[in-house]
Amino acid sequence: MYIKGRCIVSACAALFVQQAMAAGMDCTKAANVVENTICASKELHELDAQMGMVYRGLMKASVQTQPELKRSQRQWLDTRNECAEDVSCLDQHYRERLQLLQAAWKAAVVFKPNDIDKQVMDDLQQRIQAMSKKDPEFALERTLASLSIKSPLTTFYAESDDGQYSEKTHFPKSSPKGVTQSEWKAMQASNLDADTELGQTTFNLLDLDGDGQRDLIVQTYTGGTGLFSFFETYRRDGDRLTRRTAALGQESGIGSSLYSISDRGANQSVNWISIRGKVYAAYRDSSYGVDNVYLLSPWQANHLVPKLTIHYRYQLSIPRIQPDDEHKTTYKLKPDLHRALAQGLATVGEETSDSGQERKPMCPIPPSTTDREEYYGYGAGYYAIEQVADFPVIIGSECFIARLNNWFGTYSAKDGLYAQVTLRKPGAIDQERDYKVNGRRRMTTISTSISKPGGGAEE
Repeated sequence: MYIKGRCIVSACAALFVQQAMAAGMDCTKAANVVENTICASKELHELDAQMGMVYRGLMKASVQTQPELKRSQRQWLDTRNECAEDVSCLDQHYRERLQLLQAAWKAAVVFKPNDIDKQVMDDLQQRIQAMSKKDPEFALERTLASLSIKSPLTTFYAESDDGQYSEKTHFPKSSPKGVTQSEWKAMQASNLDADTELGQTTFNLLDLDGDGQRDLIVQTYTGGTGLFSFFETYRRDGDRLTRRTAALGQESGIGSSLYSISDRGANQSVNWISIRGKVYAAYRDSSYGVDNVYLLSPWQANHLVPKLTIHYRYQLSIPRIQPDDEHKTTYKLKPDLHRALAQGLATVGEETSDSGQERKPMCPIPPSTTDREEYYGYGAGYYAIEQVADFPVIIGSECFIARLNNWFGTYSAKDGLYAQVTLRKPGAIDQERDYKVNGRRRMTTISTSISKPGGGAEE
C-alpha cells in the first residue's frame, strides 16, 4: 500500500504537555504535603505529569529492565519526599530524574536492527532478485506491492477555518466517514489540532502493528521550494493516540518526522509493508540508475536501518519523432542530427580512465573566446532536474555540448525513463534545444547494508 508531519515547536510542545497532563497526578486525591505542594505549582505539576508519561513509556519499551526501574523510581520518590514544601528542591529533583528517564527512554526506543531485521533484508533481496527474472524493469515495485499491509485504510482531511481567505485549517469537528466511534474518541483525546497549524494536513488510519486497532499517519504539506510533505505516526494506545516522538520530549517538535517527501527536486515514495511479522515504512529515495530503500521502524527513532540498493542499466535512444510542446504537435529529426545525438548518447555510462589526467574541453576553444570554461561542460543546472552526464555532439563541422537530464530516475511502464537531452553551442546565446530521450531499464545488482537513513528519512 502506497501513502503519499512536521509541526512547529510551540504546537508540538503544547501537544506533548497536554498528553502528559492527561496522564499526570490526580490532584483531587493528593494525600500528603509533597503532593499538595506539587499540585499547588503549575510547573511542578507539569513536571510530574511528564515524568509519569516518560516512566510509563519506558516501562513498556524496556520490559527486561522493569524490576530495576521500579526499584530506582521508589528510591527517587523517597528522596523527593524529603523536600516536603521546598518548591526549588522538588523542581531540581524532578528535572534531574526526568533527564535520566528521558535518556533511558530515548535509548530504548532507538531502532536497533536485530537478526530478524537482517533476515527481512535478505528475504527482500532474494524476492527482488527472483522477481527480476520475470520483470527486470519493475522487480522492486512488484515485490513491495506484494508485501503491502492488508489493513483497511481511511483517509480524511483537516478542514479550512471560516472565512473566504483563511489559510488556516483545523481538525474536523465531526467524525469523518469511515472512522469508528472508538477511533474518533481516541483522536479527540489526543489534541490533533496541533498538527494542522503549519500546512494542509491529511490523516490516514491504518493498523500498523497488527493489534486490530488502527494507528494514525499524519501528513502535513508545508510547500516551500521542494513542495515538501512531512509524515509522522501516532500509535493507538488504549483511549488515545501517542506520537512516535513522544519519547524524545518537547524538543522533538523541531522538524521531527518519520520521513518527508519532496515533490520537486527528488523522486521519493513509501510503501507500508509487512514481512516476517514486522511492519516497515519502505522509504524509497531514487536517482538515475539507482533505488535506495530504507526500512524504517514506524515507532522508533531511526538512526541505523536496513538498506537495499538496487542498480539499473538503461538502454537509451533518441526517438526520430519528437514532441513540439510549444505548438502541441510533433516533428521529425533530420537524419544527421538524429545520428549525431544517438552517437553522443551512446557514450553515456562508458567507463573512462581519465582519472588524474588533465581536464579536456569537449569542443575546440577558439582563440578569440573570452570564456574558455563553457567549452568544458554544459554549465550550471537546475536543482529540480538531475544532471546525468555531459558529452559532445558533432553535427557536420559544428561541435555542440549536450547534457542528459532526468527527473531522479522517474520511470513508468508506458514511457520508461523520463529524460531529455539539452543541446547548446559554446559561445552562442539563447540557442538551447531540448530532445526527448527514451530509456528502458534492467536491474543489474542489488546489495544490502545497515546504514543511516538518507533522503527525507533522516531522524
